[in-house]
Amino acid sequence: MYLRYLPYYLLIALAGAVLFLPFLGSVHLFDWDEINFAESSREMIMSGDYFRVQINYQPFWEKPPLFFWLQAASMHLFGFNEFAARFPNAIIGIITLLTIFKIGTKEFDLKFGLFWVMFYAGSFLPHFYFKSGIIDPLFNLCIFLGIYFLSLVVSEDYQKAGKRRSEILLAGIFIGLGVLTKGPVAMLIAILSSISFMVVRKRLGIFRFTEIAVFFFTAGLVAFLWFGLEIVKNGFWFLEEFIDYQIRLFKTQDAGHGGPFYYHFIILLLGCFPASLFVYKSFGKVYTDTHRQKDLKLWVTISLLVVLILFSIVKTKIVHYSSFCYFPITFLAAYALYKIDTKKLRLKKYFNISFGVIGITVSLALILLPLFYKYKDKLPLDKLFPDRFARANLDAVVQWSGLESLAGVFYLIAVIGALVLITRNKVTSGAILICCSTMVVIELAMALIVPKVEKYSQAAAIEFFESLQGKDVYVEVVGYKSYAQYFYSQRKPDYNHGHPVDLSVLLTGDIDKPAYFITKVGREADLEKTPGVEKIGGKNGFLFYRRLPK
Repeated sequence: MYLRYLPYYLLIALAGAVLFLPFLGSVHLFDWDEINFAESSREMIMSGDYFRVQINYQPFWEKPPLFFWLQAASMHLFGFNEFAARFPNAIIGIITLLTIFKIGTKEFDLKFGLFWVMFYAGSFLPHFYFKSGIIDPLFNLCIFLGIYFLSLVVSEDYQKAGKRRSEILLAGIFIGLGVLTKGPVAMLIAILSSISFMVVRKRLGIFRFTEIAVFFFTAGLVAFLWFGLEIVKNGFWFLEEFIDYQIRLFKTQDAGHGGPFYYHFIILLLGCFPASLFVYKSFGKVYTDTHRQKDLKLWVTISLLVVLILFSIVKTKIVHYSSFCYFPITFLAAYALYKIDTKKLRLKKYFNISFGVIGITVSLALILLPLFYKYKDKLPLDKLFPDRFARANLDAVVQWSGLESLAGVFYLIAVIGALVLITRNKVTSGAILICCSTMVVIELAMALIVPKVEKYSQAAAIEFFESLQGKDVYVEVVGYKSYAQYFYSQRKPDYNHGHPVDLSVLLTGDIDKPAYFITKVGREADLEKTPGVEKIGGKNGFLFYRRLPK
């Protein structure tokens, strides 16, 4: 069966490579997460310790190591750079597209598989995450596959075929890998989804006791490959810190990342455009589905709601936290389009209105953003940006031709064209047009817009850190949090003789080599008042200081 689809697998793999590999190194890694993760991977190589995750060569208890191992392998191939840090996710992106195509064709047919791939690659955030250096694409894939194999365990078709044993093993393996990627929330999502499915189906005994035992044993065994050995090697200290960190994320707005309860609803609606707009139509009753298809759709829907509600309750609000929802959102979008294409469903007029409003808004943002930067000197920046640091960022010298807005113009034309097709009941053609156009506009934005915008936000600081590479000096940030000073100064393991840095000592105590400091405009008061610390420059809202040993 799958051999006849071989040309599609090859085409999808090639398309994924074309979409996800270009421009990976065209812009610096972004603080915090991208630089944080890349630095942990770099320090694995520099220290030779691939077992313990580190930051600044000190134990880092926030994340397990699986993704860092992949990044470290990439850095062995490509060096310590942006391309190497993001390359693993480009490969995971290709694997993800191939995976959902296989599942889509298996559970429905070729058309459904292609629709699912189209929506995943053709929606903004799902696509963009495969060009990043963050953990979540791998984490989400592991959880999705774990839940998918759990759905197969309770499938009537698999019960009859006696395949439950292998599927429960695979479910445990993937959830265990999820735990090794980002922690026990992978297990929590799988458990909550399974319980919810049993409650909705009113079949509480759907999993056999032996299957539950095998699942937890397998997942635990995979997780033990690191968590268990970490405890054996270093005691419970790391595990205690890790659990405390997870609880803090749930109960407090960690590092200032707060937001309203509906935060993730808005993020997913806008970030998963155009797939997100099709989701609502997937909930209508369609009597032509097989029992297995109904069950799979229910599993997918439940997993969407579990993650959405769970991370809406969590106090810390970060875009990444709901990124697992990209799988169910694009599945349900493909399902809706599949039924529309086969004349089982029809769109309502309010879909057209929502599509037009969001699509045109995104287009105008892409058009106006380059124009804002090009003509910013003619705008009342004092009123628009009360914060001194934000205004100083805009001092960066960046050449904008105005042609960058063509990406937005292109998208506006595509949105209007897709809207015309949809209003004429050519919904499939309209969906294909807007998804393909989204893929193109993301590439245009990555090439023309993102590198220039980054020059305003952090490039000056990173250039300062890069200027200190290879020099026997201390370099630290003051008044704000960053990981850039570690990665971009290429800090070595013997920095500060392997001990944690005491900033107060660098500022006022005895030092054995020059110390460099960076802060933001508006946060320099303490540095200005410290004897022996001299200002040596500043750029785009960042201020640079130096203290020499006596």
